[in-house]
Amino acid sequence: MIEGAWSLPSPWREARVAVVVPTYNEAGNLGELTERILALGLPNLRLVIADDDSPDGTGALADDLAKQANEERPDRMVVLHRKVKEGIGRAHIAGMQEALGRGDEYVVQMDGDLSHRPEYIPHLLGTILATRAGVVIGSRYVVGGSLSTQWGWHRRLLSRFAGLYVNTILHLSVRDPTGGFKIWHRDVLEGIDLNAIRSDGYSFQVEMNYRCKRLGRAIVEMPIHFEERNAGSSKISFSVQVESMLTPFALRFGRQRRR
Repeated sequence: MIEGAWSLPSPWREARVAVVVPTYNEAGNLGELTERILALGLPNLRLVIADDDSPDGTGALADDLAKQANEERPDRMVVLHRKVKEGIGRAHIAGMQEALGRGDEYVVQMDGDLSHRPEYIPHLLGTILATRAGVVIGSRYVVGGSLSTQWGWHRRLLSRFAGLYVNTILHLSVRDPTGGFKIWHRDVLEGIDLNAIRSDGYSFQVEMNYRCKRLGRAIVEMPIHFEERNAGSSKISFSVQVESMLTPFALRFGRQRRR
């Protein structure tokens, strides 16, 4: 189990990496999350917060944190204020496009609830640099990966079923196809064409993996321990669950369309 972050050798530690975090009502987690990400010892790391107009003040808190972070280095932390809550997939895309527009070479995506430990980010970066994969997934289900003991059997069963369901339809051969802690190489994100992504909710993770595979780029999984949410509540609605069920069929058998 990880205690601290890797200290990557030069020139790996100087890689231009952006960490994209979508937020909606994460005021209780954002301060600690920001502190831990910016303490990783990666001098060219940029934190991009994509906030969906959180009513709990997450956006305003992010602005305050960014002001402090940017005193040390301009644009070290960027906050996107999105006026419409369109889903975690759209927020991820907005943050990724921001990172690409600023010239970042690697883009990390992670949740804002501290279920993903920021200290794994150098591990993800080192793995993608060593393997030259298109994407590296922080996986709960490869050897060495684990789940919080607070996860009940029903959540574990549902998560496992979702992975089996996705792999049966899309043949991804990925142990954790719904995992949301990843690092991408920019050329894969450019090749995917983010404007063509159709998923709004958590099926975004599956669609991105599918499109990466269609590009012929390798998907590598790295073990992580997945924590229970630190504060706040889950945003998985019934409509998101329905989209997650339908998306694999749409990707495999439906006509491709541009959003």
